[in-house]
Amino acid sequence: MALLLQLRTVTGLRGKADRIAKAVFRGLSFYTRVLENCEDEARFDETFRWPVASNIDGNEILEIQVFNYSKVFTNRLIGTFQMVLQKVVEEGQVEVTDTLIDDNNSAIQTSISIEIRYQALDGTVGAWNDKEFLETRSVHSEADGTHPLETDSLLSSHRQGLDISPGKSNQPSAERSFRRAGKGVFSAMKLGKTRPSKDDHRKQDEPAVLEAEDLDRKALLQGLEPDTISLASVTAVTTNVSNKRSKPDIKMEPSAGRPMDYQVSITIIEARQLVGLNMDPVVCVEVGEEKKYTSMKESTNCPYYNEYFVFDFHVPPDVMFDKIIKLSVIHSKNLLRSGTLVGSFKMDVGTVYTQPEHQFYHKWAILSDPEDLTAGLKGYLKCDIAVVGKGDNIKTPHKANETEEDDIEGNLLLPDGVPPERQWARFYIKIYRAEGLPRMNTSIMANVKKALIGENKDLVDPYVQVVFAGQKGKTSIQKSSYEPLWNEQIIFTEMFPPLCRRIKIQIRDSDKVNDVAIGTHFIDLRKISNEGDKGFLPTFGPAWVNMYGSTRNYTLMDEHQELNEGLGEGVSFRARLLMSLAVEILDTTNPEINSSTEVQVEQATSVADNCTGKMEEFFLFGAFLEATMIDRKIGDKPINFEVTIGNYGNQIDGMSKPILRRKKEGGDGNEEESELLQNSSEDEGDEDGEMVSVSSSQPMKPLVTDRNYFHLPYFEKKPCIYIKSWWQDQRCRLYNANIMDKIADKLEEGLNDVQEMIKTEKPHPERRLRGVLEELSSGCLHFVTLADKDQHHSSRTRLDRERLKSCMRELENMGQQATTLRSQVKKNTMKDKLKLVQNFLQKLRFLADEPQHTIPDVFIWMMSNNKRIAYARVPSKDILYSIVDEEMGKDCAKVKTIFLKLPGKRGFGPAGWTVQAKMEIYLWLGLNKQRKDFLSGLPCGFEEKKTARGQNLASFPPISLLYTKKQVFQLRAHMYQARSLFAADSSGLSDPFARVFFISQSQCTEVLNETLCPTWDQLLVFDNVELYGEAHEMRDDPPIIVIEIYDQDTVGKADFMGRTFAKPVVKMSDEQYCPPRFPPQLEYYQIYRGNSTAGDLLAAFELLQIGPGGKSDLPPIDGPTDMDRGPILPVPLGIRPVLSKYRVEVLFWGLRDLKRVNLAQVDRPRVDIECAGRGVQSALIQNYKKNPNFSTLVKWFEVDLPENELLHPPLNIRVVDCRAFGRYTLVGSHAVSSLRKFIYRPPDKKAQHWNMTAKHFNGYLAMTNKAHRSRPTGEIVVNMEPEVPIKKMETMVKLEANSDAVVKVDVSEEEKERKKKKKKGGGGGGEEVEEEEPDDSMLDWWSKYFASIETMKEQLRQQEAAAAEAEEKEEMEMAEGSKAQAKNKEKFKAPKDDKRKKQQSVPEFPEKKNKPRIDELKVFNKELETEFDSFEDWLHTFNLLRGKIGDNDDNATEEERIVGRFKGSICVYKMPLPDDITKEAGYDPNFGMFQGIPSNDPINVLVRVYVVRATDLHPADINGKADPYIAIKLGKTDIKDKENYISKQLNPVFGKSFDIEATFPMESMLTVAVYDWDLVGTDDLIGETKIDLENRYYSKHRATCGVSQTYSIHGYNIWRDPMKPSQILSKLCKDGKVDGPHYGPGGRVKVANRVFTGPTEIEDENGQKKQTDEHLALAVLRHWEDIPWAGCKLVPEHVETRPLLNPDKPGIEQGRLEMWVDMFPMDMPAPGPAIDISPRKPKKYELRVIVWNTDEVILEDDDYFTGEKSSDIFVRGWLKGQQEDKQDTDVHYHSLTGEGNFNWRYIFPFDYLMAEEKIVISKKESMFSWDETEYKIPARLTLQVWDADHFSADDFLGAIELDLNRFPRGAKTSKQCSLEMVTNEAELPMISIFKQKRVKGWWPFVARDENDELEVTGKVEAELHLLTAEEAEKSPAGLARNEPDPLEKPNRPDTSFIWFLNPLKSIKYLICTRYKWLIIKIVLALLLLVMVALFLYSMPGYMVKKLLGA
Repeated sequence: MALLLQLRTVTGLRGKADRIAKAVFRGLSFYTRVLENCEDEARFDETFRWPVASNIDGNEILEIQVFNYSKVFTNRLIGTFQMVLQKVVEEGQVEVTDTLIDDNNSAIQTSISIEIRYQALDGTVGAWNDKEFLETRSVHSEADGTHPLETDSLLSSHRQGLDISPGKSNQPSAERSFRRAGKGVFSAMKLGKTRPSKDDHRKQDEPAVLEAEDLDRKALLQGLEPDTISLASVTAVTTNVSNKRSKPDIKMEPSAGRPMDYQVSITIIEARQLVGLNMDPVVCVEVGEEKKYTSMKESTNCPYYNEYFVFDFHVPPDVMFDKIIKLSVIHSKNLLRSGTLVGSFKMDVGTVYTQPEHQFYHKWAILSDPEDLTAGLKGYLKCDIAVVGKGDNIKTPHKANETEEDDIEGNLLLPDGVPPERQWARFYIKIYRAEGLPRMNTSIMANVKKALIGENKDLVDPYVQVVFAGQKGKTSIQKSSYEPLWNEQIIFTEMFPPLCRRIKIQIRDSDKVNDVAIGTHFIDLRKISNEGDKGFLPTFGPAWVNMYGSTRNYTLMDEHQELNEGLGEGVSFRARLLMSLAVEILDTTNPEINSSTEVQVEQATSVADNCTGKMEEFFLFGAFLEATMIDRKIGDKPINFEVTIGNYGNQIDGMSKPILRRKKEGGDGNEEESELLQNSSEDEGDEDGEMVSVSSSQPMKPLVTDRNYFHLPYFEKKPCIYIKSWWQDQRCRLYNANIMDKIADKLEEGLNDVQEMIKTEKPHPERRLRGVLEELSSGCLHFVTLADKDQHHSSRTRLDRERLKSCMRELENMGQQATTLRSQVKKNTMKDKLKLVQNFLQKLRFLADEPQHTIPDVFIWMMSNNKRIAYARVPSKDILYSIVDEEMGKDCAKVKTIFLKLPGKRGFGPAGWTVQAKMEIYLWLGLNKQRKDFLSGLPCGFEEKKTARGQNLASFPPISLLYTKKQVFQLRAHMYQARSLFAADSSGLSDPFARVFFISQSQCTEVLNETLCPTWDQLLVFDNVELYGEAHEMRDDPPIIVIEIYDQDTVGKADFMGRTFAKPVVKMSDEQYCPPRFPPQLEYYQIYRGNSTAGDLLAAFELLQIGPGGKSDLPPIDGPTDMDRGPILPVPLGIRPVLSKYRVEVLFWGLRDLKRVNLAQVDRPRVDIECAGRGVQSALIQNYKKNPNFSTLVKWFEVDLPENELLHPPLNIRVVDCRAFGRYTLVGSHAVSSLRKFIYRPPDKKAQHWNMTAKHFNGYLAMTNKAHRSRPTGEIVVNMEPEVPIKKMETMVKLEANSDAVVKVDVSEEEKERKKKKKKGGGGGGEEVEEEEPDDSMLDWWSKYFASIETMKEQLRQQEAAAAEAEEKEEMEMAEGSKAQAKNKEKFKAPKDDKRKKQQSVPEFPEKKNKPRIDELKVFNKELETEFDSFEDWLHTFNLLRGKIGDNDDNATEEERIVGRFKGSICVYKMPLPDDITKEAGYDPNFGMFQGIPSNDPINVLVRVYVVRATDLHPADINGKADPYIAIKLGKTDIKDKENYISKQLNPVFGKSFDIEATFPMESMLTVAVYDWDLVGTDDLIGETKIDLENRYYSKHRATCGVSQTYSIHGYNIWRDPMKPSQILSKLCKDGKVDGPHYGPGGRVKVANRVFTGPTEIEDENGQKKQTDEHLALAVLRHWEDIPWAGCKLVPEHVETRPLLNPDKPGIEQGRLEMWVDMFPMDMPAPGPAIDISPRKPKKYELRVIVWNTDEVILEDDDYFTGEKSSDIFVRGWLKGQQEDKQDTDVHYHSLTGEGNFNWRYIFPFDYLMAEEKIVISKKESMFSWDETEYKIPARLTLQVWDADHFSADDFLGAIELDLNRFPRGAKTSKQCSLEMVTNEAELPMISIFKQKRVKGWWPFVARDENDELEVTGKVEAELHLLTAEEAEKSPAGLARNEPDPLEKPNRPDTSFIWFLNPLKSIKYLICTRYKWLIIKIVLALLLLVMVALFLYSMPGYMVKKLLGA
């Protein structure tokens, strides 16, 4: 459906001006081109097309505006024309001439003439006839090439194709499809970016991508600034008529299913708030099947472990990411019992891998009990989890003292966006039925049975297994059924949202021996749910799921069984399964709920047949236009191709069973017919006669193309296939996916363009990016209008409706964001914005992937002898037809080039790289009733051949096509050169040649020996290339050319080295051979080998039509005149690059680490340098052992290189060993692929002024253009205030290099901050003592180190905060575009902000600790090399390679191929050099451009290696620990510090320095390794790091000894370098030819034109002050990078962090090492002794705790006699980590009020590290341990209150844990003591026992009640007293109440005596006090009773007596 408008003329215009018109319909606007200097008439003659998805309503309006165009100001509106489209809708076509109206709605005399057509959906509007739109095409020339600027719309300049003719018509296409000219040099697969197409009226193309100047001219178009111009893409947007080919995929090899190395590392740090009383917790860590346990901690519910576990895997990514990580805490596990589960947490590996940096760091996992849904959380577990694949490097945040108080809620172990309160949910997975299953058992038994009993059984017993979150559920088994019916549901109970992303659904075949998978499908939960506030819970279906796997023929051992398990790409349809999924959140408060989480299986109701859509008949048509490049192994037998869709069309394996049953339309659904394919007689009698599907081509014998490949002779006769199949009609799903895919493809192509523009340094890439964003936003808004709204259909599932809503929301948002982004794209923000746009692309691709399948994919199999050889899989959505262009599949009705590949594992590695066959295939899939134009996309000019029965039926599909039209062409392939090819020979080089394939011809270039960068410079001419079809189509869509690069071997066949594709530029016989299209430019094509890139090819291709005049009409081949190459034609002149003369100077320094060649050592090596056929040889090294440096340093050669730097050939470095008798052996080689960084460009005279302006950059005055050495005159003063460490430059003046200015370096902000903090801290803590300045004697190197780490963390935090702020700002800007989003953001942002506030409110104690003015060093959290560009400032290192690159991508790393290193440098410059350089003073012509380099004679150096500590070592022992020690190797020196190993530690602190004497250059590679000590056997290498000392030594950055922050001559910060700062400075000035240093009065020093000021006095150890210039000199050194021309940043005093690597596990970090290296030349004065960095010894302390009283302890016991509550209280205490040394008070028996009196003293001696705030414990891990292990544990005191029982276990009542560094101050009285003190720590003032020394007060005991709430269970009055060991010795105290310093006995009430020791006392107490009155009452009552009894007893007797009167 489309609306077409032809705008013909506008007449009656006034004046003379440039005119432009704009047409708008449904918000989409088009501009015409600009007509310059029109007077009264403007003839536009342009056609616009609006594709419409919904019918046009008669009331809609089309608007046309005409403007006077202005280059400078905004365009002025002349008038507007509006038309209601009612008549157009009724008649389909209208011609109108009418007047325009102006702004005031009054008519003006200008009139407009247009024609409008409307093509309705039902095709009611007829086809075009020839006159329409054609005769009016005016002949006026548009040669001025102007072009409207696309600012308003993406479709602006595309004159849309109007040729809707059926495939056979022969009319010239009347469209101007704009394509991209002005192409780049780099072409990553240039197929989508088509060439400019031909215009019948004009021979000259207008450049479609406007060149830069062009744009700038028009930049002012509508008053736009150049910053708002955007460049839309110039390929036509909607499907173009002539665009009959789609883009092939260049990456060949399947990468899924291939195993890789992974490492999961988990650190369990500690647990908190575990639910349960007095437990002994153990943590079990489970990844997949592997389990590991931590040690057990006794009686604590907040254990501290800090244990590290590593799991190694070698599995495919899919398997890896589905593994479950499960952390469970178990209570009291030991050898005899398994323990009880407290709580567990699980998450899949994929979730961790998708986190930033692939890790969770210091996060709290929430533990829950899977057995009991109603229980709340069971505690928190703090851990780090990281998943590393090969080549991922994990940035560990710096591990220093982790004192930041853990905000548990703010750091939960959950991905972003998952709410912290996860609820339990039930996942209902309903399995209804399956169909189309393959046969899975042998048929022998079945045949016997059939013969005997006559029963015919289906040979498969299927059941379905569902795996989710580590749990499995199965349905029942349906015996022998190809179409099993289950109707069962499997129910999983899991937390929601689950942290496991995929549900695995597998149909399996039950078998007595072993069950095998038939097919597997994964459901990604992210695709079937949406977590936003308008989101929806996971829901799916009921829908069919297609399963793919191995081929269907049954064999006992299926080699592709893995495919059925879901690994790798399935190669055949296996079955389809009808299923649905629903999720229900459980209300756990509901008592009826079943609280088990076991998987349950129960019956489910079946679904109606039509719920998945109406059965429709689909028609699939395919035509094979070409089959070439068939592998020669299969070339000798006849070959045919089979196409299948589901089981339709499958003739070999489809036979054993009925085809998918199809309900007859008329029947009631019960009469099913089961039909075999062979005799598929259709009794329906289709309107097109009976059509039997033809699914395979006729077998045909291939012909030879060349030695490697064959081709099938499909010349003019092209075989076809067609298949009818029945599927539920769910096309809408695919349609929506297709629209999104097209937006994404367009975006991807645009991004590739932008990246290519950046890479080739084309001007204004930001404009193209703006255009891309514009296209994206209009594409997104377009989707919203197009997407299918009809969602109430019975077959729409809930997921369909929800997905549609969320896709529309997402795309609408994305459109708005793109619009806002577009306005923010500027030159400087380009890179960041590109990243954001990349995210859009990923999101689009994610949204476009439809989870509910419909039509299965189409498979194309190449068969030879009825055996399946190779296949291709085409997704059905890509070839699906729709009436609406946007919804059409991207390859529907197009010719697609596909490469067949081997199935399954056979396709891994080299086998998968060779093409099995290349096919050009045309496919069309759609509803049978829509099939009338299924041939429309084929190249025109054919006749159809039909089967006999369809002969005279128009729409009957042909069985083959006979082409009557053919064109003859000549192809010229200009093969210039290739670079960075793959090393295919053992020498590390290759003998490459290229093979070019086109249609069925192939040719080779010559073989060039021993090179990775061949320059063939060869023209290959293919004559008489015959192409079938219309000429004009060939021009736009020529077939692709395949280029393969091979390595020639003397024996055997050539090795494949890579492949690339190209499209030729086509010239028809009636076109001129002239610019801009001809001659074509050379372009780079990326070469692929498998999935990895393997170099670039520089070439150009042209396809020239041979006209009626024969070849004489073709342009002549004018090569260079030298014909010495015989028959080989060189690349002709216009195409080969323009050369000019360059000189290449080479600095030869030396060779290093050469390995043996063929077992012989290298003795006399030489280096050969070659570039573009010229070269130079180094001097010979006479004895490599003695001195591996060259004697002659600089040599040069001259060479002709292309002017265009991008075309520069690589430079080859080869090292040969000169052996006896003139033999040479190649040692290794290196290709410098880009000379870019070595090109020297003389400074521009014009630019000088700018170059001298110091750039204000990062707080440095960075000077550019160092090469130019004229000295400016002014001076700049840098002022240092006395003794302030320079932190931030506040007032930075932007200065001219020749002006005077003073730069003040202010008091650093930190100082001010610190003062503020002090005030704050003092106020907060009540009567807190102010920390005094630390005494210098107390400070050591470690104080400096820890202070520096704090600073580093602070900086990282600031960076993050700044980044976050910037991001928020951006988000705000973007959100302004969409208010809806703003709301979303608020919601998500809120918790984060709270978190921030929380963090700020916590006073930062460690900061305050001893910040005051400690001198710091710089801690680099990476290697020094990365910070200083590998120290290659003038000396570069080139790795020499040798040996083949392994065939397997994985294992051959470059490391293994390195055979040595060449050190030197290169300088390339254009001849001749400007004079001022050579004339400069001290210029030595021998050194050319390498002036002032040091001599390379051997030099002796003292190397001092300091190793501080290692972190996160990979465990080497079974117990998950290691016993690390350091080993250092340099040259012949080998130091193993074995006796000082550190037992069982993965984060050892070494604190050691080693001195080694070495001689450069022989010994320059330092290896520092960490080994694991073993008692028996050899020690294992954990990891090592290598440092090239030589580059450091000679670097201008002066990496020999870091420059300190301040200069002092004693104390912890003593100056380490033997040279004083002033000496260093004068040497630097001399070397750099800098004027200075001149010291002046008043603390000033002048260097070049800078003046620095600073202090001039220094104190010695006795406090005497002396005059010195050192501070001044140091100030200059610390700002050396500000010195013009000679300056560069000097290495500061530092500690670097180096990753440890193990050669056995390449690419995976095994830990990190913090260290630094100092080097001192031996000919200088000797340096002082090494700094002492030995680890601090912990200080011995004694903590005395006196428990005075308890109060309000809850009462546990009931009294035997009286039943009243009482407790026998005692208090237990210990320091964390020393549970075995716990101490108890005596028991206060029978406390009736909860009061207890103890007066009891505990004494805890401990060792404490002040700096790290940790207690150090050394103890043996177990009785079998060899030695003690050192643990560092936070200092925490635990006090517990217990109830003593005599016969049963004591009852735990409550506990409190006090962190001795920060705990709440005790309450003054028992009344004031409350629960707040524990729960609300953030608000309370905290104190530290290490500062207070003595504290007394009341603290609460807490425990959890039944509801898991904390409650106070008692209060304790205690006194804490901390003494150092010395103080404790001076004033000893006894334990309990003993001497010395005894405590008095507690005053306990009498009852507390135990009753059986003193029964009388107890009884007296009982009687006297409590029961006195009761007893009296009882006695009285008894007396009464006795009296009554006596009365009753004696009464009768008396009565008798009285009566009888006795």
